[in-house]
Amino acid sequence: MATVCAGVPESICAQLSDLGATIAPATYYEHRSRTPTAREQRDEELKPRIAAVHASNYGVYGARKVWLTLNRERPENEPPIARCTVERLMGELGLTGAVRGTVKRTTTSDTKTPKPLDLVDRNFAPLAPDRLWVADFTYVSTWSGWCYTAFVIDAYARRILGWSVATTMTSQLVVDTVEQAIWTRSREGKT
Repeated sequence: MATVCAGVPESICAQLSDLGATIAPATYYEHRSRTPTAREQRDEELKPRIAAVHASNYGVYGARKVWLTLNRERPENEPPIARCTVERLMGELGLTGAVRGTVKRTTTSDTKTPKPLDLVDRNFAPLAPDRLWVADFTYVSTWSGWCYTAFVIDAYARRILGWSVATTMTSQLVVDTVEQAIWTRSREGKT
């Protein structure tokens, strides 16, 4: 039942034959001795060039930018390189570009809860300092992860009175910011 192959592929042919896929030994040797196709030859020429473009741009270029760079730098007598070819070869080489982070959602509004009242009627132009403070809490994507920042600003002078930065989104971050703003205003006037 098993096909007996001469040489190295004997065990491979036997295993495939046992699984019901009878392979003639000539098929193995034909595959082994065949010459590479034009596509395979071109792929082997392009792989080092793709790797070089990717490396020279600090590994941040994706397939689109590598493709544009290769076509810009190619000799005039060479046919253009297809983008799908660059994508396929970068996949084979295990090269990827820098991926922009996903959208971070920090606030999920609850439609059932009542909205806070607008106590200043959208009038952000107070007549004197310390009459209206505005607070903001935001986040920034960095190479090492998310960074959360809180600010308290005097709307009259548009001056930051307190600020705080942390790698975690906690209420203490906001409390520290407000406490710094109060401390800043209490220190002014004291010499």
